[in-house]
Amino acid sequence: MRRRLGGPAALTIAGALALAGCGGSDSGDNGSGKAELSAGSAYMPQPVSDDMAAGFLTVTNKGGAPDELTSVTSDIAGQVTVHETVDGAMQEVKSLKIPAGGRLELKSGGDHLMFEQLKSKPKEGQTVSVELHFAHSGPMKVEMPVKPATYTPKTGH
Repeated sequence: MRRRLGGPAALTIAGALALAGCGGSDSGDNGSGKAELSAGSAYMPQPVSDDMAAGFLTVTNKGGAPDELTSVTSDIAGQVTVHETVDGAMQEVKSLKIPAGGRLELKSGGDHLMFEQLKSKPKEGQTVSVELHFAHSGPMKVEMPVKPATYTPKTGH
């Protein structure tokens, strides 16, 4: 009798383990074991310089594993670097962490992107395409609208 009672439970556990081991990016996994990234609130203030611009966005991780933003590329710039701001001082870093169930906010006065060696100066109303690269997740394309140089996003989520 004990054997019969254990059989369905064993099958349920085996099935759950099999399901946990499979699944691609569209598996519907609610992020229990991997990062689940999305980007929003992206913008670039119209640059005042001819060769440099800043970019801001938020990367949200609804998954159960952390990730890191490791690099950014864009056709508009010779290079895009990732900067953090600590005690008001800006410094280039190799990556920025995106916590599991958290977010990475790149904002004016804080962590941000620097577009260097601009090939052309973006103008208000244009859109700049960027590709975000991560330590564990695949690359993500983001469209970054160019806003007025004095643009300040509304706060509150």
